[in-house]
Amino acid sequence: MAHASIIATGEVIAGMHLGVHQHEMTEEVLAEYASAVKDDNPWYRIQSPYGRPVAPALITHKEVFNFPGWYLPNVYGNLHARQEWELFNPALLGDTISTSGNVVGRYVKRGRDFVVTEVTATHAGGQLVSRSRTHQSFLMDHQKDNMAVEKGRKKTEPAVADEPAVLEQIRGPLKLVDQEMCLKYSGPTRNYHNDVDAARKRGFPDIVVQGSMSICFISELMTRRFGEGWYTGGRMAVNLIDVLWGGEQTRACASINKYTPEGKARRAHLTVWTEKDSGAKTVVGQASALVH
Repeated sequence: MAHASIIATGEVIAGMHLGVHQHEMTEEVLAEYASAVKDDNPWYRIQSPYGRPVAPALITHKEVFNFPGWYLPNVYGNLHARQEWELFNPALLGDTISTSGNVVGRYVKRGRDFVVTEVTATHAGGQLVSRSRTHQSFLMDHQKDNMAVEKGRKKTEPAVADEPAVLEQIRGPLKLVDQEMCLKYSGPTRNYHNDVDAARKRGFPDIVVQGSMSICFISELMTRRFGEGWYTGGRMAVNLIDVLWGGEQTRACASINKYTPEGKARRAHLTVWTEKDSGAKTVVGQASALVH
C-alpha cells in the first residue's frame, strides 16, 4: 500500500536515508497484528519464554511503507517482488524500538524498475531486533487500458539445481483472505489491497492481497515450529511469484532440508512457500532457524 507521502519527488538512488521512527510495543500493537493475520499465538498475549508477552517476529513488516520518498511515481501495476528478513532479538511488551529506513539498491529486470529499501529495527541501547529488505517493482512503460496482471496467469518457480532432501514437512492452517481481513491488514484507507474499484484503477482485476501478509503466515509457521530459534537467528529470503487475490484461501508450508552446526546449536535450513487451496504457489524461497 502506497501512502501519498511515500511517493518520490526526486531521483531515487542507493544511499538515500529515509528517516528514523520510534514504536512502543503496546498490548494494542501486538493485538492488532495478531488479529490482522489471524495468528492467535498465546506468546503475544499471556506469557512467552522471555518472561512477558513478545511481539510477533515480523512486527515491523509494514514499516517500510511508513517511510517517505522511495516509491516511484508510476504506481500503476507495481508489485512487491522479493522480501528478505534477518532476525536477531525479540521485542517484548513495553519495549520501545527504533526503525531506520534506507534505499540500498535499484535495478532493472524483465522490463520492470526495482527499488530495494532496507529497514533496520533496534532497541534503545542499539541491540539489533531485525533487518528487512523489500524489493518493490514498478512498470517502466504501461498501457492503462490493459490489466497489469491477469487473473489465472501461470508462473514458473525459480529453477532448483537438485531437489533437496525432505527431513520434515510442516503445514500451517488454511486461511480465507476475505475483504474483511484485507481491510484489517491494509486499511483503514481504501486502496488496491482492500477495495476492488481501487485495484482496477491500478491495473488489477481484483483485490491484490498485500504480499507481506503471506510472508507473515510463513513467520507464524516458523515461530510455532522453532520458537526462540526463529526470534534469535531466523533468516528468510523469498520471491513473490504470483498474486493472491482477495477471497482466495492460502496456507504457509515448509520442508526442513538439512541441519548444519552453528556454535553450540544447529541451524535448520528450509524451503518455504505459501500455496492456494488449488495448490498454486504465491511465495517461494528459503528460511532458516536455530535449534538449541
